[in-house]
Amino acid sequence: MAAQNGKDLLIKLDITGSGSFTTIAGLRATRISFNAESVDVTSLESQGGWRELLGGAGVKSATISGSGVFRDDATDERARQIFFDGETPAFQVIIPDFGVVEGPFQITAIEYAGNHDGEATYELSLASAGALTFTPAP
Repeated sequence: MAAQNGKDLLIKLDITGSGSFTTIAGLRATRISFNAESVDVTSLESQGGWRELLGGAGVKSATISGSGVFRDDATDERARQIFFDGETPAFQVIIPDFGVVEGPFQITAIEYAGNHDGEATYELSLASAGALTFTPAP
């Protein structure tokens, strides 16, 4: 895979719940992480004393984070509403030349910052709130 532009990693939000996704405006940096907890089934009978893990067990999760500047009233307002209402709407993460991850996420943190001589910025943190799907890039 060739090098990719970081600006092509997009976080999109289903603004109205109708399945129409809009890019969260103003993001400058984005990240998605996937995690899977392991279930240790090691016993005294484990060969050579090596740890054994139970395949297919454990909890899978994903986290998304992003930071940027205010650019669009509609997505800024919707993100705040989702946080304060505790909603878990559908999000999409577009990973260039890899595919699209889609599913429900909860906004777990919103941070606002600004300096007297600079722009107002924000940071978002999201946690998966259900099953995610992956669609490979064509």
